[in-house]
Amino acid sequence: MCAVQKRLESLELRLESINRMLMDPEILSNNKRLRDLSREHSTLNEVIEKWHETQALAIEIASIKEMLQDSDPEMREMAEIEHEELVGKLEAANAALKLLMLPKDPYEGRTILLEIRAGTGGDEAALFAADLYRMYSRYAENVGLKMEEISTSATGSGIGLKEIVSSVSGAAAYNTFRFESGVHRVQRVPATESQGRVHTSAATVAVLPEPDEIELKIENKDLRIDTMRAGGPGGQSVNTTDSAVRIVHIPTGLTVICQDEKSQLKNKAKAMRVLKARLLEKQEAEAHAKAAAERKAQVGSGDRSERIRTYNFPQNRLTDHRVNLTIYKLDSIIDGDLHEVVDFLTKEHQAKLLAAVSP
Repeated sequence: MCAVQKRLESLELRLESINRMLMDPEILSNNKRLRDLSREHSTLNEVIEKWHETQALAIEIASIKEMLQDSDPEMREMAEIEHEELVGKLEAANAALKLLMLPKDPYEGRTILLEIRAGTGGDEAALFAADLYRMYSRYAENVGLKMEEISTSATGSGIGLKEIVSSVSGAAAYNTFRFESGVHRVQRVPATESQGRVHTSAATVAVLPEPDEIELKIENKDLRIDTMRAGGPGGQSVNTTDSAVRIVHIPTGLTVICQDEKSQLKNKAKAMRVLKARLLEKQEAEAHAKAAAERKAQVGSGDRSERIRTYNFPQNRLTDHRVNLTIYKLDSIIDGDLHEVVDFLTKEHQAKLLAAVSP
């Protein structure tokens, strides 16, 4: 506990230092420095406020203990009730403080790109990709996040989605969807199946944090930008003008096509957002490949080849294979009620982090 106390005192001193720096005109004129310090201030302030809360509760508990020895039985009974309530509050506050002191993911607070692609299974996989998109859209709305389509690619038959990329913004966007990366498998009877047989299909989900400008610099010489006529459904101006944009990152071969907007400039801007996010993901994946083996065991490793979840419609069952979670209410989950799944995965992740820092 002594080590924790010293660390908290150190964090409080750092917070005071940041408060002074945030009044420095030189820092106020440096957007990157100001942004970084503001993020650190927000994080530290939350920790210190919770620490002060635990201190205040501890003082209250100490004062109540004297009343537990009162000669008046009625006063002792009241003190016992209040003491029990305060101890419960202190335990909850200490647990919350431990979580706040865990190492922060560098992508917390970022806007993300949520990318869903149909996998094996033909039209059924494309339908499942559309179902996942609808599920995530409804859940995002339920938790107060803003979701905006960036790029959409429908199947040739117009059934379902081959691929859709959406932006999800809000302070909790990354933490909400961070564990969704991977292969999602569906087991159900397709609408086109006359014999009533259950088919297995899949879709891939990727969660791509958007990089800060300073993190990722792309040279113009490394890009090949082509314009073309947009295809697929759309208004007259979308399909008859060269508004679609294809950007190729020459060093990596990564290619992004955006054609949803009527404006070529808007399509280019959206395509660059997707390209930057995919480049950041590529860099992160390469770094992970070189990291220690135990990182692979963490919840939400982001390995897109990993089958993370099965959606079994005949049994109304969802199973998350990473944490052995099984829930028999797939109908409500696919309708956007992901709270139980997200909360369980978050708690499992926090438990692993707590175990890693515990002596």
